[in-house]
Amino acid sequence: MTKKNSSQHLIFGAEPRVDLIPNEVRQSRRAKVSRRRLGFLVFLIAVLVMGETTLVRAQALQAQRQLAIAATYSKVLQLQESKYGEVQKIQGEVDAIKAAQEVGTSTEIDWRAYLISVQATLPDYVTLDSINIDSATPFAPFTQATAPLQGSRIATLSFTAKSPTLPKVPAWLNALTSLTGYSDASPGSVTRNDSGSYLVNITMHINEAAFTHRFTKVGAA
Repeated sequence: MTKKNSSQHLIFGAEPRVDLIPNEVRQSRRAKVSRRRLGFLVFLIAVLVMGETTLVRAQALQAQRQLAIAATYSKVLQLQESKYGEVQKIQGEVDAIKAAQEVGTSTEIDWRAYLISVQATLPDYVTLDSINIDSATPFAPFTQATAPLQGSRIATLSFTAKSPTLPKVPAWLNALTSLTGYSDASPGSVTRNDSGSYLVNITMHINEAAFTHRFTKVGAA
């Protein structure tokens, strides 16, 4: 009776084979296979490195081209700036003049036109005998009233009206309210001169609506 080893298996009817290749040859073959695999891996790594290097170089060239384009554009802008520098200087002077005009005329009133309007509120037979104007300036505000119920003012117009007949002062004062910039008005003395004419003193206060605004957007609107 044959005793079977647990590590051996008997296969009946199989073709008998005998491995006569020395162990050194098998190890050499395995080493060749390992070297081929290692060589392929090194080749693959080299290809990847070359590809990455090529990509980095392409990106660097692209960045250099963009930098060159930006530098060229900057030079063009500098040339244009130098070309139009004189225009910018003149424009700055024009802006300064406009600003000065706005400040200088900020308290301007067309007094000739305004006095014609005042004369138009009076009867045809009444004339302006004397006129006194006190108004604000761009650098000094006008003194405001301290009495209650008096509106703001930017100018005072004091005039003497001459009438050949006894004047109707309340009617005159009422007519003045139609003027642009009217704030308030009050009568003064009424006297009669040697020729028989009557002289009436009237003090009128004017507000900001009378400003011409010639050089401002308010006036342009």
